[in-house]
Amino acid sequence: MEYGIRELSELAGVSARTLRYYDEIGLLKPLYTSESGYRYYGQEELVLLQQILFYRQRGFELRQIRRILYEEEFDLMEALKDHLGELEDQRLHVDAMIRTVKQTILSMKGEYSMSDKERFEAFKEQKVRENEEAYGKEIREKYGEEQVEASNRKLLKMSEEEWMRFQKLEAEILRRLQEAVQAGISPESEEARQIVLLHKEWLEMTWKQYTKEAHVGIAALYTADERFTQYYDREVPGCAVFLGQAVSYWVN
Repeated sequence: MEYGIRELSELAGVSARTLRYYDEIGLLKPLYTSESGYRYYGQEELVLLQQILFYRQRGFELRQIRRILYEEEFDLMEALKDHLGELEDQRLHVDAMIRTVKQTILSMKGEYSMSDKERFEAFKEQKVRENEEAYGKEIREKYGEEQVEASNRKLLKMSEEEWMRFQKLEAEILRRLQEAVQAGISPESEEARQIVLLHKEWLEMTWKQYTKEAHVGIAALYTADERFTQYYDREVPGCAVFLGQAVSYWVN
């Protein structure tokens, strides 16, 4: 069965303008375009659109989706399994958050004695999952399974005080990086050294053992891997480069 652009728009819940844009950037070409300029889509295009929407739901950028879909080794069945795994992980997180909220309500009503560990368990589990999904493969290849698993266990065992400190450090590092870059401060400055010390403390909270070599190595990933770069540069471009240079200078 074939669909005109308006029909496909209504079927998929995507605007016709978006479909035209996908055509323009080569993400989703119609099956054919009539002499009068109307776009028509077949079953293969519907399957591709479904995949695009799956990846968009997961936060992928359009250029990333295009690269994935049009790779020679792209496997639709494997992609669907990957989407399913992601959805199951999300369900586990939602279930954990629901359980935490229910326990908190019962605790406030005096019907349940909630431990400090239970209050933050779901948040820590989410952090581990996010790290695994975003960087797990690369970090495991670089540092090994044992190191990564030990780091995850250390994070999950954090006390309420440790978890709050971990979160505060992460936010402070990013804030000071942004301020330093905007002010044009040198990576060899005293402020940069203070940021590196904060970064070291943050890493030590989850690492099994801190080494200077590992610190420099992880900082190098911030510019070598675009996902790390996007995290640090999401508001102020240049933060990833600044941190990498500051760590290289002050740790060595």
